[in-house]
Amino acid sequence: MPGPDLLSSQGLRLDGRRPNELRRIRCKLGVFTQPDGSAYLEQGNTKVLAAVYGPHQAAKSKMSTEGVVVNCQYSMATFSTGERKNRPRGDRKSQEMSLHLRQALSSAIKTELYPRSQIDIYIEVLQADGAAFCASVNAATLALIDAGVPLRAYACACTSSVAWRGSQPEPLLDVGHVEEAAGGVCLTVAALPSTGSIALLEMSHRLHMDYFEVVISRAMQGCRDIEVILDKAVREHLAEGWTKQDIVTI
Repeated sequence: MPGPDLLSSQGLRLDGRRPNELRRIRCKLGVFTQPDGSAYLEQGNTKVLAAVYGPHQAAKSKMSTEGVVVNCQYSMATFSTGERKNRPRGDRKSQEMSLHLRQALSSAIKTELYPRSQIDIYIEVLQADGAAFCASVNAATLALIDAGVPLRAYACACTSSVAWRGSQPEPLLDVGHVEEAAGGVCLTVAALPSTGSIALLEMSHRLHMDYFEVVISRAMQGCRDIEVILDKAVREHLAEGWTKQDIVTI
């Protein structure tokens, strides 16, 4: 369990946020012209780029007649953390994150519309300051929308933890790097908030069942809040595109 030092006497976290407060999210669609879709997202100090290619014809070895094959590649820049060590793309952590991304995003994509096809999703973490996987899911969702890939719903991800305020547990939303490093439990949820379904659930440590419900409820609320932010960014991007098109037409 995280220690009581994660919350001040006023009930604020180490970075000044309230327990139920998200870090500031900034995002932009269409940052690259070469991919079919791209997006850049900042969640606090965590910064992620996402690029999408496809749908295109899949290789015979990967081809599926039931639906599109989703290929994800997750990698971290060498300078993304303070460790300054080489991070090859095929290391164990990157492979695990790639599989988790594929599971989360495949649940949102209408895979049955593109048999014998493939969608490639590339994620590059430029700076990691906690919840890098969640930022990657959120950025990939925006890139898929930018590519015009039909989705069942927004795929949003968020983390939550628990700290102690006196003798009462207090769930924390959108865990940062310092809170992750404190050694407490970190629950990662990737969900489709509009449908209420959970695509991926991962826990870093064991958590007593008495606290599980409040922690996962806080994470789901974070996913719903993130969905509102992503939807606003998409609408602003589309409005900006229509405005430019009108200017060109005139």
